[in-house]
Amino acid sequence: MDPESIRKDFPILQKKVRGKPFIYFDNSCVTLKPQQVIDAVTGYYTDHTACHGRSIHAFAAETTREFERSHRSLEKLVHAKKGEVIFLKNCTEGINIVANGLDLKEGDGVVTTTLEHNSNLVPWLKLQRDKGIDHKMVSVDETGVLDMDVLAETVDKNTKLVSLVYTSNVTGTTINAKEAAKIAHDNGALLMLDAAQTVPHHPVDVKRNGIDFLAWSGHKMLGPSGTGALYGKKDLLEKLGQFIVGGETVKDVRPPGWDVEDLPMKFEAGLQDYAGAAGLAAAAEYLMRLGLDKVEQYELKLGKRLYEGLDAIDGVDRLGPKEAESALVAFSVKGVDSHDIAMVLDESANIFVRSGQHCTHYYHRTQGLKGTVRPSLYIYNTAEELELFLEKLGEIIKMLS
Repeated sequence: MDPESIRKDFPILQKKVRGKPFIYFDNSCVTLKPQQVIDAVTGYYTDHTACHGRSIHAFAAETTREFERSHRSLEKLVHAKKGEVIFLKNCTEGINIVANGLDLKEGDGVVTTTLEHNSNLVPWLKLQRDKGIDHKMVSVDETGVLDMDVLAETVDKNTKLVSLVYTSNVTGTTINAKEAAKIAHDNGALLMLDAAQTVPHHPVDVKRNGIDFLAWSGHKMLGPSGTGALYGKKDLLEKLGQFIVGGETVKDVRPPGWDVEDLPMKFEAGLQDYAGAAGLAAAAEYLMRLGLDKVEQYELKLGKRLYEGLDAIDGVDRLGPKEAESALVAFSVKGVDSHDIAMVLDESANIFVRSGQHCTHYYHRTQGLKGTVRPSLYIYNTAEELELFLEKLGEIIKMLS
């Protein structure tokens, strides 16, 4: 993989900040967009602005073709069957659709971990409060790794759903999905994975790994903000209750009831973001052309150097495993506020990272941390950028400590 060649596809990388080039290491929050995605988004507005599946004129027909083609691209990305991927506005919406569509009742068990993003924690806390579900959190070890034996001890015949972060947005660890699925299925439970940090960076095969539901976001995989997707096995999606209803989700209405629309429209309520769907499909196609296996290998190379470099800086306390599993990591420096480090990196070196708790408030609390700094790299980041980051970080920590 040639990052210099890839960088030519990203117009924003030609931009100067304060008159100088910048280094973008905040990819776990949102990724930059290639021209191919930008063109796909604007194409809807310049070439065929219309509704999908409603009008019969030429623009509407083109919109329908493009919207359906976009579904096929997302299905191909995760190895799903036709009709098993639903367009949404983000990963959070996908998790909430499952949480509210399973019709969980008082006493029904849901198992998560202490490492979850708020998107895969708060929906279950809400159901625990509102419906009395039995929500259990499995603790990860000191490096952020989920012990599958501990998970197996926690999941039981009362468990209806095991819902786990696939790749952590603070430790970069990725679970063994196939093993997690076996644990869930052996107990008659379903497996849902929060794949917001997985789909953009690793090959994902929902069929081979036995995943029942998979949610991810578009803005983290080169796609437009406000886009995302939910995969579900067809038979499960057909049984899943509708969380949002209205236009597009029904075939006919016979008060007091209605006839539910076929998949995926059953869950795609109202006028959809057709431009966003086109952009998300273009992002998926871009990544598939590169090859997710090559993306994974390149990021792992960067991640190994990132871990090595951070471990060599005095004062840095890094989260995560001993060996890198991805090109993201969170760290703290004793006595120094994480926001101060991020602010000085920004203002003095044009290096953009994220600081704070990264929507993992509970995990940070279990680690006794008020916040961490998180550099996260992607396909257009270079080894030279990484070396400059490590150099500047070391200088800043000496200055602030």
